[in-house]
Amino acid sequence: LIKIPFVDNKRCNGCRKCVDFCKFNALAYINNNLIVFDEVCHSCGGCVLLCPEKALSEKEKIIGEVQRGVSENVTVITGILNTGEASGIPIIKKLLKDIPENHGVSLIDCPPGSACIVMESIKDADYCIFVAEPTLFGVHNLNMVYELTTLFDKPYGVVLNKCLDGENPAEEFCLEKGIKILGKIPYDKELGTLNSNALISVRESSKYRDMFSALLQIVTKEVQHETVINP
Repeated sequence: LIKIPFVDNKRCNGCRKCVDFCKFNALAYINNNLIVFDEVCHSCGGCVLLCPEKALSEKEKIIGEVQRGVSENVTVITGILNTGEASGIPIIKKLLKDIPENHGVSLIDCPPGSACIVMESIKDADYCIFVAEPTLFGVHNLNMVYELTTLFDKPYGVVLNKCLDGENPAEEFCLEKGIKILGKIPYDKELGTLNSNALISVRESSKYRDMFSALLQIVTKEVQHETVINP
């Protein structure tokens, strides 16, 4: 649930202070009526506080849901945003709040780039793992999240995905910036097929179980090291 503005047009005198205030253009005054475009409202509540006539109040709106599932000893919490909604940050906040204390290791999966939901996801993280593909577009996304993580002063490392023999722009970027490479995942048709069929690779093949278990051990040691020197 989020809160969005609700208009009492009998109170509104058309001063447009709320319209000028909103940086997301979620309010417009047209034909003597104040209109709210709730699809682009970011629920900051500023317009409600600003209105001198108290013509704006707040109402609740459902923008998505949080689902929980368990697979063997792994608990998965997923946030699902309704189609057309402008921001998933409230769902991210609810999802992170649902992580129990003393839960062991939690992995938070983020989309590529450095959008608001990525910032919200990593701000309280102990360690950030970049996953980069060997393309110029992959390097572009890697650079964005690298700059964001640096601003947050978070420790980080990278896993190089879909690695092939020959030139790897993502690896070159890491070497140039001094980013620690935690591991490499080869380009593998079998692994892609398992994922496409919604199968968990570590349960289907000892090869992948060994590879990802080794990667998890490396990441765990790195996180423990960073939390000791940067508590």
